[in-house]
Amino acid sequence: MKFSNNKGALTIGVCCTNNSPMQQYSDIMITPIVGPEAVMGSTRMKAGTAQKLVLNMISTGVMIKLGKIYSNLMVDVQATNEKLVERAKRIVRIATGASDIEVEKILNETDYDVKLAIMMLLTQSDKDTARQLLKDNDGHIRQALNRTIKDKA
Repeated sequence: MKFSNNKGALTIGVCCTNNSPMQQYSDIMITPIVGPEAVMGSTRMKAGTAQKLVLNMISTGVMIKLGKIYSNLMVDVQATNEKLVERAKRIVRIATGASDIEVEKILNETDYDVKLAIMMLLTQSDKDTARQLLKDNDGHIRQALNRTIKDKA
């Protein structure tokens, strides 16, 4: 953490006790106080679970801020196996209400780019226009849709 601070990086500490030595090196300190473990000496129970929940919340927030989430859907799915291909189809179907046939067609056209497929379907635009909309909005589908609606008004 000292090294990171010296390099100007943001440092975040997660610890389940107050006044941890980590606190002096953290720009942000997250301290879920869980109390003593049910089994003394077993930090994997309450403390480990609390830290995992904190890290899950942070990573979820980061994914939202990066535009990888639309509604409650992970839209940056890389369809690299059969399971993920099916997930990509399901996400596009849920996000757009398109039929299975439309979803399959658009995903094939976009090489299984879920975000691009969603933009094309929701805006009824071609691939280049949808790609530009995403680019202009840092990959955020909702932001691109909001701008599209404002532009049409």
